Order: sequence, then structure tokens, then C-alpha cells
Amino acid sequence: MDFQPTEDQEALRTGVRELLAGRFPREALRAAVDAGDALETGSGGASVVGGPPVVDRVLWRELGEAGFFALRLPEADGGVGLGLPEAVLVFEEAGRVLLPGPLVGTHLAATHLTGPVAAGAAAGELLVALALPPAPVGHLGAADAVLALGELGAGEPGSQVGSGELGGTGVGLFAADGYPAAEIRSVDPLTPLHLPGSVLPPARALDGGAGVEAASAGADPVLAGADPVLLRREAALLTAALQVGSAGRTLAMAVQHARQREQFGRPIGAFQAVKHLCADMLVRLEMARTAVYAAAVSGDGFETAAARLLADDAASRNARDCLQVFGGMGFTWEADVHLHIKRSWVLAAGRGDTERHEEELAGELLQ
Repeated sequence: MDFQPTEDQEALRTGVRELLAGRFPREALRAAVDAGDALETGSGGASVVGGPPVVDRVLWRELGEAGFFALRLPEADGGVGLGLPEAVLVFEEAGRVLLPGPLVGTHLAATHLTGPVAAGAAAGELLVALALPPAPVGHLGAADAVLALGELGAGEPGSQVGSGELGGTGVGLFAADGYPAAEIRSVDPLTPLHLPGSVLPPARALDGGAGVEAASAGADPVLAGADPVLLRREAALLTAALQVGSAGRTLAMAVQHARQREQFGRPIGAFQAVKHLCADMLVRLEMARTAVYAAAVSGDGFETAAARLLADDAASRNARDCLQVFGGMGFTWEADVHLHIKRSWVLAAGRGDTERHEEELAGELLQ
């Protein structure tokens, strides 16, 4: 099986990279971070948790027009007609630039739901947050809707999120402004977090001008056929792709700095200790990237679990090693290294199912 991207896939990757370079360059990233930092500090130096959304709605719609969210919809339905391997490449580029927003939830809603919610998500008109209780929900304040995926026990026909019933398929769609969650402090200035409550709200109309409705799975055709196992698997894989993109970016940052920074009359990249750090970063990146690409092609749950764990590890450890290469400069607010570290932590914790993937891998290996 060949996991190397085709020419068309490479062209897609290049196109997305150019789009993001033009619409979300480093200057836009830093502006969003600085705005979030000002909100955290507050007037008079008072500490403030949260703030207004950091998601650029204009950029979100441009992503929708470019097919970011409708990538896997059939062309007959207004989509691009591509598959999960192409989606992984696109999400890798988004992770590379630390693009903020509920990317995974919106993409899954556009791909697997039907009706106005799916259409709005595909066009970039709606933001759909992804909830995997009890893990924190990212970008709830900016979202129009929440796609909630419950736990399915062996032999259980239904699913629960706290004491809220999700119905027979373990999938629920809810209005974001009515979803019970308490705002909590996030280490990532571009990913506001909310901790889900114990009781889910009743289904009701969504705000945002779309006139769409939220409902429990099994009670509304919008969610007909939505498979929570598949949705969780794809959510893990797409988030792993974001992590791979971040790991690749921190490697590039470390190598560039090692070539430019001089000590004792020579670039620090000439020293063996720095070479080993960069080499280890490359190994972790390629292992994680290969695992993610393989899982995207096979769709296998075991391979997805392995890809998720490798990608989380690569993003976090590459960011830490990048910090070592940068030295004291890397600890400053002006450097981007800390943003990659924080994003890797938030993404790793946001799905709340690390133990599940570890147990799945262990069970497969022991068979």
C-alpha cells in the first residue's frame, strides 16, 4: 500500500498552504494572541477569564468557499468529492499555522449530518464545536452549535453525556448558547475552553440566523445514520493531523534557528547536541505523519489509535525540543514556540480518550 501523496494531493496541500499564508500569516496569529493576552489581563491589571471569540468569521467563510469543510461531500451535494486522506493533508496545514477555531467539529458536521446545519457548516457560515464529555469543549463561545458524542458501552443501545440522554446513536446536536458548560482557563490563548455540565439542554432552535434546529440523535433526521464510533475515530485522526502539522512547524523553526544562530563563531546547528535534538524531532515527525497517513487510508481503529498517540507525542516533544534549540529566546512571549506547546497540550487533552486508545492498542497487541 502506497502512503505517499499523489500529485493532486500535493497540489491540494500547496493550495491550502498558500491560502493560509495569505489569510492567516504569522502577523495574524500574533495579533490574535496579543488580543487574547489583553483580554486575559483586563483593565487595571485585573485577571479576566475568557473573552470574545478569536475565530475570524470572514476567514471561516473563505475556508468554506475553498472547500475546507465540504472536502468529503460528493460533488453532487456541493462538495469537493475527496476522501479522508485529503482531509488529513488539509488539517495538517491548518495545524502548521495554529489556525484557531472548531475545525474538527465543523468538518464532521458538514460531512456526516444533513439539513441546514450541515449546509451551514460546509459553507463556513456555521461554527460547530465538538463535545466529547467529560473533556473540555473548545471554542464554545464562538460556536453556533455543539456536536456531542457520547460513550457507547458494550451492548448498550443508547448513550449518556452526564445525565443527559443522547438517544439511540450516541450523537447529539445542540444550540451552543444553551449548552451547559462552565468557562475555564485555557493555557492556549487561541483556544477558549468550557467544561461540560451534567445535564444536556432540550432540543431547540439555533441562533445565528440559520434557522436550524438542534436535536437528540434518533429523534431527528439531521442525525440519521451518524455513527459515534466513526465520528470519534475521525475526530481523533483529524486532530492527530493538526498535531502533525504543529510538529512539522516546530521542526522547521528549530532547524532554521540552528542555522542562523551563532555561538563561538559558528552556527549552533554544527554542534552535535543540537544536531541530535533536530534529528530526534524529524524521527518523531515522520513516525507520526506516516501513522496518520496510513490510518487515513485504511480507516482502521487500531491504526487510528496508534496515530493519535504518536501525533500527540510528536507535537508535544517536538515543541519542547524546539524550545531547547531556541534557548532563552524560546521562553519569551514574542517567540511562537510556547504557542505550539500549549496547543499540543490542549489538543491532547481535548478528546479525553487517551486511555481508551492505549487500552485498544494493548488489547490488539495481546491477541
